[in-house]
Amino acid sequence: MNRPNYWLIAGGWLSLAAAALHLAVIAGGPEWYRFFGAGEGMAQAAERGELTPHLITLGIVAMLATWAAYAFAGAGLIRRLPLMRTALVAISAVYLLRGLGIVPMLIVAEPTAFGLWSSLIVLAYGIAYAVGTWRAWPTLSGHTRSKAGT
Repeated sequence: MNRPNYWLIAGGWLSLAAAALHLAVIAGGPEWYRFFGAGEGMAQAAERGELTPHLITLGIVAMLATWAAYAFAGAGLIRRLPLMRTALVAISAVYLLRGLGIVPMLIVAEPTAFGLWSSLIVLAYGIAYAVGTWRAWPTLSGHTRSKAGT
């Protein structure tokens, strides 16, 4: 019996938590858009009652939920999804690149507290996905082999 892939399980739950937080931003309105760094344009559009900020945020929710599903599938908690290896590598890369975005910010200008913390948090997500993907790699191809190796 294989050991559970706690890295991908954690990554999945982290992605679901981020998705829930984005739903809370929609419910919280313009001040939440501001507080969570969506930008003044998004906050002002929400104040005007425009749907665009909410639709963009719902798109992010859908993406994060999909990423959680890939993590849970990679950990063997749900059925396999298409392109498992490709998706998990891409998700890991996006999270890691977003997290490492703090480096240029530190070189060019002093980052905001939000920029610093969000980058560090997302970097942790990326590490969870990358380590989990690496650990699950042999099981992600979708091909099964007999004991003879055929």
